[in-house]
Amino acid sequence: MSLTLAEARARSTQVSDVSYDIDLDLRDHAGETFGSTTTLRFTTSAPSTFVELTDARDLAVSVDGRPVEAAYNGRRVTLERLPVGRPVEVRVEARVPYVSDGDGMHRMTDPVDGETYVSAYLSLDIAQRVFACFDQPDIKATMAVSVAADPRWQVIGNGRVTSSEAGRWVFATTPRLCPSLFVVCAGPWHSVTWEHAGLPFGWHARASLAAELDRDADELRETTNDCFDHYATLFDEPYPFDSYDQLFGPGHNWGAMETPGCVTYRDELLPRGRVTDDQRSRRATVIAHEMAHMWFGNLVTMRWWEDTWLNESFADYMGYRVAADGAGFGGTLVVHEATRKPAAYVADERRSTHPVAPAPEDVPDVDSAFTNFDSISYAKGNSCLRQLVTWLGDDDFLAGVNAHLTRHRFGNATLDDLVGALDTASPRDVRGWAEVWLRRTGFDTVVVRRRDDGVPVLVREGVRPHRFSVSALDADGVLVGTRLVDLADEEVPLPEWADLAVVPNSQGETFARLRLDDLSAATVAEHLGAVDDEVTRTVLWAHAFDEVRTGALAPAGFLDLVERHLPGEQRPALVSAVLDRALGPVLTRSTPAAEASSVVDRVAAACRSALAATDDDQVAIALTRGLAATSRDAAALLGWLEAGRTDAGVDLDPGLRWSTVARLATLGALDEAAIEAERQRDQTFAGELGAARALAARPTAEAKAAAWATMSAPDVSNRVFEACAQGLWDPERVELCTAYVDAYLADSPAICERRGQGFSLVVGRNAFPALELSPAQRRRLADTLAAGTGSGSVPTVLARLWNDQLDDLPDPARISH
Repeated sequence: MSLTLAEARARSTQVSDVSYDIDLDLRDHAGETFGSTTTLRFTTSAPSTFVELTDARDLAVSVDGRPVEAAYNGRRVTLERLPVGRPVEVRVEARVPYVSDGDGMHRMTDPVDGETYVSAYLSLDIAQRVFACFDQPDIKATMAVSVAADPRWQVIGNGRVTSSEAGRWVFATTPRLCPSLFVVCAGPWHSVTWEHAGLPFGWHARASLAAELDRDADELRETTNDCFDHYATLFDEPYPFDSYDQLFGPGHNWGAMETPGCVTYRDELLPRGRVTDDQRSRRATVIAHEMAHMWFGNLVTMRWWEDTWLNESFADYMGYRVAADGAGFGGTLVVHEATRKPAAYVADERRSTHPVAPAPEDVPDVDSAFTNFDSISYAKGNSCLRQLVTWLGDDDFLAGVNAHLTRHRFGNATLDDLVGALDTASPRDVRGWAEVWLRRTGFDTVVVRRRDDGVPVLVREGVRPHRFSVSALDADGVLVGTRLVDLADEEVPLPEWADLAVVPNSQGETFARLRLDDLSAATVAEHLGAVDDEVTRTVLWAHAFDEVRTGALAPAGFLDLVERHLPGEQRPALVSAVLDRALGPVLTRSTPAAEASSVVDRVAAACRSALAATDDDQVAIALTRGLAATSRDAAALLGWLEAGRTDAGVDLDPGLRWSTVARLATLGALDEAAIEAERQRDQTFAGELGAARALAARPTAEAKAAAWATMSAPDVSNRVFEACAQGLWDPERVELCTAYVDAYLADSPAICERRGQGFSLVVGRNAFPALELSPAQRRRLADTLAAGTGSGSVPTVLARLWNDQLDDLPDPARISH
């Protein structure tokens, strides 16, 4: 049972003046457990309370220096007969398990050099898997941390190291933080360090990734400095911590985590071999996103998890904005509009949708809160904030934000606090705006209607005020004009654009579905690729994505667009987004199994045509990745491996090489020995995962059985589980996977119950069968969820993800086109 809102509210009114002394012993990094000793100092207004510490061994508790027998249920240490109204000191000593699933003290041994790395990856209520604490966001405390570890190692944490002698690292005491923001990363890291703005900065990665970190060091340093300096122009509050390290860590469940003093990232963000311009831009956005959290989330923290958006929506919005305006990565908005925003529309039509800012009682416990780290809290919230800035004006927006940050520095705040600050800073009715945009689910539709005289008219179906750009296209798809409009109850005619196609929200300023009139829709279908503004073009592709999902556009019609307009597309991020959509939801959700091969072949043909038409090497890389996932020409793909490059001249970096290996395995053109030879050739952790995926992809019953056996192992790592799932599911050979769809549905609840929130995310989202489910399997999924509701037989996080998957499965009658 995770912490409930009621318990958190009661405890936060009871305890105050909290501080932690945390002493971790990581010297036995080959054993099952590490040492965790925490001294908590606090004042309480009641004689009993509890602290969390999950799965502790050899537990010993003392109060004010006297040993006590404290009740312990595997998660909570109950403290009784505490002195009331004066400071009390509680010491909790234990051995705590290392984990391989990214939730806690994650341990990984690098196959390249045999070196071990242990890192505390936390979030929500995961701090209790590392040290004893009041594990909730509104009990903030200072943290004095020391770590004993291998003397050869480097240990990085929330603050500056004040001493590091004889294998013991001592860190400066932090300002007041909530437990989820604690971090410790230990191992023989390779580091690049410098000073900027009077502070120490650093980037760190595994020793085996030293060449990659050195390759990107100048760019990473410049991006960090530029973002840091740009935030200084936006926010009145200075950066609130004493150092800024960033670390690429193995096994991370999140894309990154904003832990102050040491931001941690998935080390997939430091790829081996080539780094494309698109990858650099996306990485810069993540860097800017995490840096925004230093203010939104770390300096000012939500009171409870209903205000997750106060962290994530702001960081998502600022990440795209600052990566572009501060660090010079233009075009970041294309990624948001092409990938993340479409996912938010999907999420907002599921049964699980929730307001960007739900009521506290709608987030009754931490497991429920975990499910709200979704496309609503990130991408929709980002989109709503962008609309707020457009509607409010940047100066008033920043004035309100700065007043909010200063008023609540190192404290906790709520939606009402922020809205009050914005309302004071602006003459507009921000409270009214927040009510319809942040407190309500769903989205409006902006409709283009055509009068008899050819004049287009914009009409809103919904309740929200909108301010956005609208653009006009001539009969050849050429952009002839753009203007800003306000759309609310009154329709907006555009007489100057009579008989022209129009595109509402052409710069993506608002969050609304589009419905084009026949003239505009026909022009877009014929000339989408000719639209020369990349954001407008992206908005139109996203509109096509939405129409496939709603059934307004058949998969075959979408593939017509791909074949017609992918050749000539010069934005690599948009090429990747279109191919990801075609090989993701269109193939695995909107296409019957009997037609899956046709979709794959049409995408492969489109990639070949586009490759022949482009002279842009970045676009060619994106198209080659699509071809590597779809080609049936095994001889050509084997030739790629032999030559180390494609016949179009694209070099095979390690990631592209493993994608090619996986496709050859799917085609039955590589056996186990050949895949093992590739693994031996690679000899990295990424290579281990690539081999796991390829082995699972082989089209034999034995390969599928072996993949599921690996996934079912009790200690399988999160990364290996995900890699096997990527290979296991084959939308073109559904019959070969049927037994394992059944096994997945039967076994996943127990796996998630045992492995926790982060692993549940991998199981329920990343590993869900990517193929057409039979009617019987659909019924089984629905029945399992119905039976598990309220009974606990399906853990909360998995239940939410499975319900979302069930909602995303289309009506079988509709997908047969």
